Amino acid sequence: MAKLSLPLLLFFLICVSASVAPALARRSRSRTYIEMSCRATRYPTLCVQCLSGYANGSLKSPQQLAQAALTVSLYKARYTKAYMVKIAGDLKVMKAHDYQPVQDCMDQIDNSIDQLTQSIKELRQFGQETVGDNFYWHISNVDSWVSAAQTDAMTCLDEFPGNRMGKTKAVLKGKVLNVAMTTSNALVLFHRFAAKYGARATTKP
Repeated sequence: MAKLSLPLLLFFLICVSASVAPALARRSRSRTYIEMSCRATRYPTLCVQCLSGYANGSLKSPQQLAQAALTVSLYKARYTKAYMVKIAGDLKVMKAHDYQPVQDCMDQIDNSIDQLTQSIKELRQFGQETVGDNFYWHISNVDSWVSAAQTDAMTCLDEFPGNRMGKTKAVLKGKVLNVAMTTSNALVLFHRFAAKYGARATTKP
């Protein structure tokens, strides 16, 4: 294999650095933006952890941040439901008397999935002309759906009181708690977006 001359090698390294540096700078700014925004949430460490995958410069506004947070929460809810379906159909893993609490919890998570899906669709409409004077109605819709999704997840947790339980139920409880926590964070980030968007909307000529 032919060796690169020193000048050519230096030129190559400079070109690589020039192309990588802006991307790293964007990622750094996006990461800082996420960390600062997550400080307002109840679970800031979890917030940063869940949104760090978006620290590539794609999150540049409160709306995008709220959208990403809701998307993460929806993913967690769907993942948790899939786990419930798996253990509910496996009587070797779950005792018969545990089936009903899991089924009830699954119904609650199903509701959360529907509500988060609706809130994400509704949030995408902001910035469009169709929102117009119905701004506060759309805000109320998203707020109601996300709040309900969080309540459903917390209700699901009530099916598994205490700390003394088998491994399967403990894992399930942890997953449901994760849904409740990420939804709580998403709600806070949505409220921050709504406050800024509302202020901007009311000051428009």
